[in-house]
Amino acid sequence: MQIHTISTQLFAGQKPGTSGLRKQVQVFQQAHYLENFVQAIFDTLEGYAGKTLVLGGDGRYYNRNAIQTILKMAAANGFGRVLVGHNGLLSTPAVSAVIRQYQAFGGIVLSASHNPGGPEGDFGIKYNISNGGPAPEKITEAIYARTQSIRSYKILAADDLDLARLGTVQVADMQVEVIDSVTDYAKLMESLFDFDRINQMFKSGAFQMRFDAMHAITGPYAKAILEQRLGAAGMLLNCTPLEDFGGGHPDPNLTYAKDLVDILFGADAPQFGAASDGDGDRNMILGAHCFVTPSDSLAVLAANAHLVPGYKDGLAGIARSMPTSAAADRVAAALGIDCFETPTGWKFFGNLLDAGKATLCGEESFGTGSNHVREKDGLWAVLFWLNILAVRQQSVGQILREHWARFGRNFYSRHDYEAVPSEGANRLIDSLRNRFGILPGQRFGDYEIEFADDFSYTDPVDQSFTQQQGIRIGFVGGSRMVFRLSGTGTAGATLRLYLESYSADSATHNLDAQVALADLIKIAEELAGIRQHTGRDQPTVIT
Repeated sequence: MQIHTISTQLFAGQKPGTSGLRKQVQVFQQAHYLENFVQAIFDTLEGYAGKTLVLGGDGRYYNRNAIQTILKMAAANGFGRVLVGHNGLLSTPAVSAVIRQYQAFGGIVLSASHNPGGPEGDFGIKYNISNGGPAPEKITEAIYARTQSIRSYKILAADDLDLARLGTVQVADMQVEVIDSVTDYAKLMESLFDFDRINQMFKSGAFQMRFDAMHAITGPYAKAILEQRLGAAGMLLNCTPLEDFGGGHPDPNLTYAKDLVDILFGADAPQFGAASDGDGDRNMILGAHCFVTPSDSLAVLAANAHLVPGYKDGLAGIARSMPTSAAADRVAAALGIDCFETPTGWKFFGNLLDAGKATLCGEESFGTGSNHVREKDGLWAVLFWLNILAVRQQSVGQILREHWARFGRNFYSRHDYEAVPSEGANRLIDSLRNRFGILPGQRFGDYEIEFADDFSYTDPVDQSFTQQQGIRIGFVGGSRMVFRLSGTGTAGATLRLYLESYSADSATHNLDAQVALADLIKIAEELAGIRQHTGRDQPTVIT
């Protein structure tokens, strides 16, 4: 087997976003495109010779091709061992768990998360460091800089490997070990949750749930854990991973998981419903005729963590992304622990978790997790809810209502305007930014603007500074709205509008969030000119 050095050309735009490099499949299929980025990762790293790399993806179209290429490049660049998921499959949280369990040097995750798949869909790649979490900005910036100067890459001339067979094979000077995709992750979950108690809840016959894997990577994990170990037989949907996710959009929200939503809001609804996304790191939680916002979900998990074996000794702290509601802040205050507000992107939680400052973390974009890995974890959140339900023996709705009665309710919603013209979206943000000095004091009906700024963050662990993370408009009394351009799409821009209003009055707590936030929604249009800048009369997705 020979190592070849291949001359290449530069590609513009290989800048990783909040979750790595995401582009349409056709972009990645260009000659040298994937190889350039992988070589840029390896060129940026130091001290990996002879070390272990973890490799896996969500099974979307082009995953199989990319896995084979990366294995040959890892061998050519001097890695000593690669742990690769069976058939190239590993959920994103499972990659993190495997990195941590085997003390690997790092890992490469192949996924575009919740974006559509198939030949006309999206593909993505990101690098995770030795703590199991996404590479911090100093590394992703170095990778991007390298993509702008790279002239060649190294690859081994070798046949493709059979990834359907578990076990170890030698590839030149590197070992490739094909591991079961589920086993290590399932053992970790069993160490955190009371599987016996959850199993008894299912055995009673009175408890029913539906879990929708959306034809994505969580399917095999759900089959092994929810069905085979916990007894949720016949309660799982769409558990066969498909390269195009069955033609669906693997984003677990009220719009794209409509079939599940219809079941939970229909006649004879089961007590509990949940879904996960393309790579298994996101979750949606539902009760019978009840939707739990991700912000409320984080707060409820934190308030009930003492009921779960892995967290019964208490929480060091809670961390949430800036656009996520302040519901978790109220729980943290009651528990006497810190609540950290970070930019969007799971990498910002890594330092807090490593330093022991936080135990639970969450983002409003359907991501929740803890210090068990360094990624958000969809199935973990589902198991956490099941553990709480098994102990409290109440419905999801009852748990929510009791939570709001104790802490008050943060009415919250996110309005997504997907694939809008980038120029118009940028103009909207710039227009708001240019008015920071004149917005405070302006009144809109009963609402008076208290402050307007662009969120920045100084990491309390390493003092790194991150700026321009979202436009915040705060009102007297605590209501707020946030305007932010997402870094997870691949076509045009995604404008996200976040709206939040707090009420301690239990008489209001059963209001629909869109009704409770109706005045803020109108003010957002008046302030930002969303129709004018995006050409859209309404959001693509409301959650």
